[in-house]
Amino acid sequence: MAMGRQAEAAIEPGAVVGADGGGTSPALASDDVSPVRRHPGQLDELAERARGYVKAASSANTRRAYAADWKHFSDWARRQGFATMPPDPETVGLYITALASGAGSGDKKSVSTIERRLASLSWNYAQRGTEKLDRKHRAIATVMAGIRNAHARPPRQKEALLPEDLIAMLETLDRGTLRGLRDRAMLLLGFTGALRRSEIVGLDCGRDQTQDSSGWIEIFPGKGILVTLRGKTGWREVEIGRGSADSTCPVVALETWLNLARISHGPLFRRVTGQGKKVGTERLNDQEIARLVKRTALAAGVRGDLTESERTGLFAGHSLRAGLASSAEVEERYVQKQLGHASAEMTRKYQRRRDRFRVNLTKASGL
Repeated sequence: MAMGRQAEAAIEPGAVVGADGGGTSPALASDDVSPVRRHPGQLDELAERARGYVKAASSANTRRAYAADWKHFSDWARRQGFATMPPDPETVGLYITALASGAGSGDKKSVSTIERRLASLSWNYAQRGTEKLDRKHRAIATVMAGIRNAHARPPRQKEALLPEDLIAMLETLDRGTLRGLRDRAMLLLGFTGALRRSEIVGLDCGRDQTQDSSGWIEIFPGKGILVTLRGKTGWREVEIGRGSADSTCPVVALETWLNLARISHGPLFRRVTGQGKKVGTERLNDQEIARLVKRTALAAGVRGDLTESERTGLFAGHSLRAGLASSAEVEERYVQKQLGHASAEMTRKYQRRRDRFRVNLTKASGL
């Protein structure tokens, strides 16, 4: 009896005796079965973070383009007396017809632009939490197929800048100003790293230094530069080796810019004012890369066989990436890795002149 009383005393109040009588399990507290209390402040914070992650899912340029596309569609729908919500395939079909025919504006859009507008509308509708836009609906799919057949044109690719072109462009820059030194570093880094214009201006001097950074650099003395980038397909590393001469070496150009501009933290490439002698703190806009490439290519007389208006449309930031892909005499897999492409087929689209007529099937056939 005494042992029994000791055993009963050992059982905690509120405990449930196991079915076999040999064990106990604590009873559920009342709080464990009550509904979860939601705190508005916490939910607002989570919603704000969710919006931040949505933004991080696409680049700033993509978001700006999608916002502009949605505004264009909304303005067109309002003028026509159509509602934008919920998504109506027939309304969208009429919209892309207007884009292709230039109805109302006279500005006929290319097939690639119309396809991007469709992708933009799908994205915008998804972000608004409404019904999805059915792009396979006959009012869209059939019209789009007809637009492709009637208006499709060969893709217009930007001209690849080859090494001799780049050297001539560098000679047009003033080495006696900080702006000239900065521009030399940007051109050489963009070419040898096969970087996009947003990747060039998005670099920092080191890791985790600014919130709007797209990557950072590490300089290895005597060897080269390691660029860590957050690109379209995730993080990747790009190795940029030293050049054969100081005048065309990207490492020398970058070190010279950083030393004379006294930059050791934050954005790598910044605005220069005061007749090219005063360095600001703000990061450059990626449009500056496109303008720099156009300006120096024209000044250097690249493709002088064409008119100035024709030459102006040939060059852009992608000319640097295409230039490396077209001129680097290495195995294709190394070029593909440098450009950050998932497939060799995409890399070949950047090789403007490299593989033309290297394989002569006419002679190979015996003719």
